[in-house]
Amino acid sequence: MDMGLKGKRALVTGSTAGIGFAAARALAAEGAAVIINGRTQARVDQALRQLQTEVPGARVTGIAQDLGCAAGCEALFRQLPDVEVLVNNLGIFEPKAFADIPDADWLRFFEVNVLSGVRLSRQYLPAMRARNWGRVIFVSSESGLQIPAEMIHYGMTKTAQLAVARGLAESLAGTGVTVNSVLPGPTSSEGVGDFVARLAQSRGVDAATVEKEFFATARPSSLIRRFATPEEVAAMIVYACSAQASATTGAALRVDGGVVRSIA
Repeated sequence: MDMGLKGKRALVTGSTAGIGFAAARALAAEGAAVIINGRTQARVDQALRQLQTEVPGARVTGIAQDLGCAAGCEALFRQLPDVEVLVNNLGIFEPKAFADIPDADWLRFFEVNVLSGVRLSRQYLPAMRARNWGRVIFVSSESGLQIPAEMIHYGMTKTAQLAVARGLAESLAGTGVTVNSVLPGPTSSEGVGDFVARLAQSRGVDAATVEKEFFATARPSSLIRRFATPEEVAAMIVYACSAQASATTGAALRVDGGVVRSIA
């Protein structure tokens, strides 16, 4: 199936690893002109080399900016004033007991996970509307529907992303611009992999044991009973970005492995 993305300028934030990198790679394979992003030039350069190796002939560039703050977003806008596809993937997470989460953490999580996408959408949507074509994706989480007790501040930001995405889609009714959320379940991203490896090492077991116990206790409703791969999530992101998804907007598209026990 031709996804209709050849030549489209696509920015994927937080895309030097994990879901973001997998989405950038999949978009590049579809012929999009992809801009990857990370906080440091070294990480961006490493991701560019890897992507160009894995997708020969890929049209890909990189911008090193911290988009978790207004200054970083402004610097990005000066380098990249317009895109046709925006994937708001940037996000942070950290397990922490509610009583131990200070105000500074609540504000930091909201600015990185929510305001980054708000700022970028505010910058790029006017030109999308003028062209009557564009795609905006917010990479949320099943944690936005089932708030995890071990990181309530993270879950709050994922719910907020759903609200922003739906509101933007409503504001663009009748246009060729779509806005959707993608909700991964537990995914073997770089951060999750590092967390599992550290936990396994501290307990003297292997990562497979930790994964099995996680789905038995923390996410027992999972139907696939394993971590999804970044590539599985990226496949949904690419579809939502595609010309084929023109009737899909204002939606929360779940790639959660069946963790959320709901048919709606």
